[in-house]
Amino acid sequence: MLWDYRTPGIPDELFERTEEVPITKEDIRAIALSKLRLREGHSAIDIGCGSGSITVELCLQTKGGSVYAIDFDQKAVELTKKNLRKFGANAEVILGKAQDVLPKLPQVDAVMVGGTWGDTRQVIELAASKLKKGGRIVIDTILVETMYQALAAVNELKLAEVDITQITISKARKVTTGTMMLARNPVMMISATRA
Repeated sequence: MLWDYRTPGIPDELFERTEEVPITKEDIRAIALSKLRLREGHSAIDIGCGSGSITVELCLQTKGGSVYAIDFDQKAVELTKKNLRKFGANAEVILGKAQDVLPKLPQVDAVMVGGTWGDTRQVIELAASKLKKGGRIVIDTILVETMYQALAAVNELKLAEVDITQITISKARKVTTGTMMLARNPVMMISATRA
């Protein structure tokens, strides 16, 4: 097995990647997965699956459960499928807009929202409607406007245990005179529970 650990945070370089399809970086992924509070047998949805890095990790964390991945970009869907094969993971990968796909999916224990394509409120409302009682939702974004809309939606839905975290990560890079730290884009993350 390519990743034979129980911990999330598979190194980015182990995933197949392309310039056109985004990946949630390993450190952000590890934090997001910890906030989803997953168990074996749980079911989950990954909205805006991109490269499939979160989808793969959801599969590994919910061993024996059902995972659904959604993206409107054909390249993302193909890359997610490729990464699932590479890690020996199994998920249902669906090409389409979250607004069209979510109503057809079953209730789940966890939803990861990584992309809303400008329809933040509607996507979060639909995502929350798919959560079982006690289910967790995590929304991550780099845009302040998306965070504002996401927080408004979470408050309107009266979700419980709302947590807002801004994550700023720097990674080391060797240079001729030593090691320097390079900052990555800050990520804002909301996590909450369906009461």
